[in-house]
Amino acid sequence: MANRTLELDGRWALVTGSTSGIGEAIAKELALAGANLIVHGFQKRAAAARLTETLSQNACEARMLLADLSLAEERTRLVEQAWQIAPIDIWINNAGADVLTGAASQGSFAEKLKRLWEVDVAATLHLSRAVGAQMKQRGQGVLLNMGWDQATTGMAGDSGQMFAAIKGAIMAFSSSLAKSLAPEVRVNCLAPGWIKTAWGETASAEWQGRAVQESLVARWGTPEDVAQAACYLASPRASFITGQIFCVNGGSSR
Repeated sequence: MANRTLELDGRWALVTGSTSGIGEAIAKELALAGANLIVHGFQKRAAAARLTETLSQNACEARMLLADLSLAEERTRLVEQAWQIAPIDIWINNAGADVLTGAASQGSFAEKLKRLWEVDVAATLHLSRAVGAQMKQRGQGVLLNMGWDQATTGMAGDSGQMFAAIKGAIMAFSSSLAKSLAPEVRVNCLAPGWIKTAWGETASAEWQGRAVQESLVARWGTPEDVAQAACYLASPRASFITGQIFCVNGGSSR
């Protein structure tokens, strides 16, 4: 890991789904800024343990919590256990169901939609409301949720329909939550574009070309691009920014 900036020194952050991809990059970026981290995972226990150890070796405190975010009781337990570790200053709802790779990609539209609703929408709403209430009572905090830059413009196909509905719901909810929790708590929503995570690594030539062509900077985005935006929005530098949808997409030619 690179040199630490200490901009978030002493703050505690939890990033859901931080065992790989964008979530892992965000956790590392926050740690570089001096934050202490709670790493969250579910099925990737070994990856969560490795990241926790890596962060601990880089001068920040790091803990690990496992929870199945598709279950309401698990979400409640995650919030309770996190606050037993420390009052949380920054909570980032990054976790999302992967329905594009592996066995889940073979499911029906209805099966994929149900899984996305449980892990992406229901979990984000449940966790944001529970965490936000505690932050507001404490008098400070930052919440970041994860949308999608094409949710408002649309994309043809089954995946476009699913993700527009799912991520659009999260984006609309985040705007309303920001008004509910103001002025004590800032709430923003990241809306990544074409980011090369696991799906992007194996995407067809057609999708590879599309991702580059639709970016004004002519490249895929990286998890680190999203992580840097997340770190900025979590920092004191963004103290006058709340209720916003923050696109991280290299500009858009769509």
